Amino acid sequence: MSVFHYQGRNLDGSKVSGQVEAVTVELATEALIAKGVIPTEIKQGKKGSSLNIDFAALFTPEIPLEVLVIFCRQMYSLTKAGVPLLRAMRGLTQNCENKQLKEALEDVTNELTNGRSLSSAMQLHPKVFSSLFVSMLSVGENTGRLDEALLQLANYYEQELETRKRIKTAMRYPTFVIIFITLAMFVLNVKVIPQFSTMFERFGVDLPLPTRILIGTSNFFVNYWPAMLAAIVGLLFAFRAWVNTANGREKWDKFRLRMPVFGSVINRAQLGRFSRTFSLMLKAGVPLNQSLSLSAEALDNRFLENRLLEMKAAIEAGSSISNTAIASGVFTPLVIQMIAVGEETGRIDELLIEVADFYDREVDYDLKTLTARIEPFLLVVVAGMVLILALGIFLPMWGMLDAIKG
Repeated sequence: MSVFHYQGRNLDGSKVSGQVEAVTVELATEALIAKGVIPTEIKQGKKGSSLNIDFAALFTPEIPLEVLVIFCRQMYSLTKAGVPLLRAMRGLTQNCENKQLKEALEDVTNELTNGRSLSSAMQLHPKVFSSLFVSMLSVGENTGRLDEALLQLANYYEQELETRKRIKTAMRYPTFVIIFITLAMFVLNVKVIPQFSTMFERFGVDLPLPTRILIGTSNFFVNYWPAMLAAIVGLLFAFRAWVNTANGREKWDKFRLRMPVFGSVINRAQLGRFSRTFSLMLKAGVPLNQSLSLSAEALDNRFLENRLLEMKAAIEAGSSISNTAIASGVFTPLVIQMIAVGEETGRIDELLIEVADFYDREVDYDLKTLTARIEPFLLVVVAGMVLILALGIFLPMWGMLDAIKG
């Protein structure tokens, strides 16, 4: 939440100044007017020194999707049954077990008591309620179909949760194999190879190249492991700092879409999420340009987000959706064809739902076969390690046996 410095006048005309916390300038203005202050100047600033770090926010985990699904389902049932909104919010706040969501709901309930709408009250908590969430509720409130908006949000989050579970299940086996390979390499270089190195030195035989490589690698591990650990930590921090820049984040997200094996899965999953989100917003009655912005933000991919924002600018300049989609270069022919047909027939939302369902099936199949595609690569890595270890250890032992026999 940003801090805004303001100057204004009270209802009696006297000058006042100070600062107020809000997400946007508009919300800061609303908060001041609610306090009886008419702002004449509002500037965004920083509270305190720029070196201050909010460690509580840094280590606060994101709200699980399961919690949001349950909240949307409960709100939908209460709203559908005709329970007053304020009473429903109070009941959900008392029964909420997630601390972060409960604090946000308590504040939302207070704002509702003061006369603020539900969507604008939730907009004050962007870390809990996303822009997509707030926009859907705003459309539901304005059209009198708040229950339908909550149901659509519940279905959307359930689909997102199911996709994440499938990805975690598919990545479990490769992750365990890579972890055990790393541990085995560490143990071999620190404990096993030094023992063989001492034995070879006693016999004084000429060591073959694989053995010299193993011994050199082991000595490097044993003597320089603090430097290696520091270098790994430094590289991780440097990578995080680079990814946090606008250019670095866009390049990294672009690379993720083009990675071998995983890139196609990530790309299809992102296109499916975009199709479902875009269709959801259009079906709810959100304007086209705002729907594109919200769909771009929901992707959590800076490269695709920038391409979609370029589409939005081109559409606002008068270009058609299908032409801007072709010019963006990020959509498959299927998506472009569906958008073109939907633009001609006025059924973009319905056709995009079909596209999303198609990509969900494709991603599900890719995730089921992902382990089978990764296994050959993992087998080659393990076989290479075993071969190098066997050659490095047994070749000098054969040489020592020949020397003894001679």
